[in-house]
Amino acid sequence: MMILIFSNLNNYSDMACSVAGITSDANVLTNELRLIAQRHLLQYGENIPCERIVSWLCDIKQAYTQYGGKRPFGVSVLYMGWDKHYGFQLYQSDPSGNYSGWKATCIGNNSSAAVALLKQEYKEGETNLKQALELTIRVLSKTLDTTKLTEDKIEIVTLTRENGKSKIRMLSPAETLKYIKAYEKEEAQKAEEAKKEKERK
Repeated sequence: MMILIFSNLNNYSDMACSVAGITSDANVLTNELRLIAQRHLLQYGENIPCERIVSWLCDIKQAYTQYGGKRPFGVSVLYMGWDKHYGFQLYQSDPSGNYSGWKATCIGNNSSAAVALLKQEYKEGETNLKQALELTIRVLSKTLDTTKLTEDKIEIVTLTRENGKSKIRMLSPAETLKYIKAYEKEEAQKAEEAKKEKERK
């Protein structure tokens, strides 16, 4: 899984996005996202609804699959946001401009394996923020192409609501390490229990 860019659109919208694909294309698209959000704010005096900004950007992405002499943007995007219409939302779009809403999903390398794990372990309406962060570490550890998960290899961003305002925050390396250590301890306990069970048999 590769998440190459994190862009905070919070000045104009209660949204953030991450991308996987060609970095230069991602820069163009995230700049376009900011412009779309700012135009809406200037025209209507309020933040743009999450699905509307996703739809507008996907229209641009789809148009580039049809223009002569142009190539599609080689970028998949995850958008997380909050608006007064539907609350917290998560969308995914692919290079063709198709987009869909999700409760939990992943893009990039090994994303199909990660999505399969999320389908098994994510419980809608039951998973709180702490459990979601623990699940994130568990999924990353099983799907990233690395032998050991370290805090310098991943960045985790959360979107929460506090006092009527959206708060987008990146976890510090120390916080990330805490979740990694907790996961490793849990896995070690499971391995020890499995070993004892095997010895009993």
